Amino acid sequence: MTYFVLKYDMRAPQPGAPVAELYAAALEQIAWADRNGFGTLMLAEHHGNDDGYLPAPLVLGAAAAARTERMRIRVQALILPFHDPIRIAEDLAILDIISRGRAEVTVAGGYLASEFRMFGVELKDRGRLVEEGVAAMKQAWSGERFVFRGREVRVTPRPLQRPHPPIILGGASAAAARRAARIACAFNPAMPELHAVYRDECARLGRPAGREEHMGPVFLHVAEDPDRAWARIAPHALHETNSYGRWMAESMGDKAVYREATDAAELRASGAYTIVTPEECLQIARGLGPGGRLAFHPLMGGMDPELGWESLELLRTRVMPHLDVEPPLLPGP
Repeated sequence: MTYFVLKYDMRAPQPGAPVAELYAAALEQIAWADRNGFGTLMLAEHHGNDDGYLPAPLVLGAAAAARTERMRIRVQALILPFHDPIRIAEDLAILDIISRGRAEVTVAGGYLASEFRMFGVELKDRGRLVEEGVAAMKQAWSGERFVFRGREVRVTPRPLQRPHPPIILGGASAAAARRAARIACAFNPAMPELHAVYRDECARLGRPAGREEHMGPVFLHVAEDPDRAWARIAPHALHETNSYGRWMAESMGDKAVYREATDAAELRASGAYTIVTPEECLQIARGLGPGGRLAFHPLMGGMDPELGWESLELLRTRVMPHLDVEPPLLPGP
């Protein structure tokens, strides 16, 4: 079976589609995806970026929850050291209630030095803040009073999911993988090889690691004429890969998923951005086998919503009817 994921980071570099138009299109596409078999919506978080990268994924998640009925709504990733965990517990509880029990969150420690400066947080403290924050969120969702950082707190109303919405941990280090085994229900690594560290730590702790997911391309777009589509998508792909590439080079080096590219030809040759016909998309999905996941980013790099719609409609009419589509899934074991 194949699982379909929709993701947004709401970059809006200029010149390009106006930011209000992109947000309106995102909400329309999210409602469409919910009606057409997508399992999970993923919303990212970053701050202070020139292109307006989404800084408030829980707000967009609430708007999406009001327009959907089936899809899981995941913030991936929420950079917990920049937030008060009690406030996040409140916001996620309300998102879970609005969505009738479909909220989940991938927590991460962050990696951009500029963001840590913006929020007055020390980069060296991120691991401690993630562990402290996750523990506080879990305790807060009990609905009971407790003391956090020297003050009495209580979170009401409680989320609908019991004992609480799923917490996944993201990260790019062996320490993050081991931390995920201790405090989260699943792990979302920046590098695939970290799955082994996570599985080993789960085994040591005597807890299940859950099924391994087989992810498709980082970016996947369906088009009748891939060459023509690439000519329109390339400027947006270059913006995205060069932005992420600069960010990730500092913390991940040559293991980063995104790399900077000098031009569109180099980027296309790398295979990171995959534009295929409907028939080729079917081959990719079938090649992933059981547990295969295909993620679509139909407004990537602020591209024209019309391009995203063309891809989604080809997916609906020419690809999905020929696959066993997996319904929304809870993360973890």
